[in-house]
Amino acid sequence: MNSLKIALLQLMPGENETENLEKGIFACRKAKEMGADIALFPEMWNVGYNIPQNAEILKTMATARDGDFVQTYRKLAKELDMAIAIAYMESFDPQPRNSVTLFDRHGAEVLHYAKVHTCDFGDECMLYPGEDFYVADLDTAKGDIKVGAMICYDREFPESGRILMLKGAELVLVPNACPMEINRLSQLRGRAYENMYVIATCNYPQGKPDCNGHSSVFDGVAYPLDGSGPRDTCLLETPGEEGVYIADVDMDFVREYRNSEVHGNAYRRPWKYSILTEETVTAPFIRKDNRKIK
Repeated sequence: MNSLKIALLQLMPGENETENLEKGIFACRKAKEMGADIALFPEMWNVGYNIPQNAEILKTMATARDGDFVQTYRKLAKELDMAIAIAYMESFDPQPRNSVTLFDRHGAEVLHYAKVHTCDFGDECMLYPGEDFYVADLDTAKGDIKVGAMICYDREFPESGRILMLKGAELVLVPNACPMEINRLSQLRGRAYENMYVIATCNYPQGKPDCNGHSSVFDGVAYPLDGSGPRDTCLLETPGEEGVYIADVDMDFVREYRNSEVHGNAYRRPWKYSILTEETVTAPFIRKDNRKIK
């Protein structure tokens, strides 16, 4: 496989969905001109990660999975011969969801994911969480690749990344909306390292409240097989400024590493991990939960 080019669309949102649609189209066209095979948006792009705390207003801002906003990007993916991962506030019953839909270069929907770990301690307590994590085969011009998704706060849970690894993910796409500082970047680095896959994260730029750019791509290859010693798995960390940024990923390099290293699923002992699925465990901290939707 030739170098896979992933475009991170680190964009400042506009005043409304129409502005975001047009700005997103322009960014996708620019990404294609830059040679991108996949374009990734930041979290809930249609509303610019704006979450009103009124349930009825919230519903009016959500957009349907089969509606004009999302389907415009489906058509654009086919036109550009480029996969597009569009993140948006999705219309859903009983309340909207924080979702991402991945269209392949032929305009086919290959993956749809709703954020499992909604930020129930804050504004996202108004949103309905997703049910599971998914991996799909994505046809790119550089060959097929197995792709999964997490959204922002999902990265705080190693279980999210582990499930995607166990389901075969080679690339994990992460729409994001938060300050990407050393600790959160370290989480992404860790998820890539321990699961031996590529993680691409797209954040909003500085100027968007509570965001600062620093979108990133980590390829997870810590110890090259040529014996050259530990390497930095970070292929790209963007500055704070708005822009379209491209990361080149050598998937053959990643796959060779995955077939020979000791991480991922190589030496797991799942029969030792039963506590991870016990809901009655009392953790040594106070859980704060503001959820308004059960």
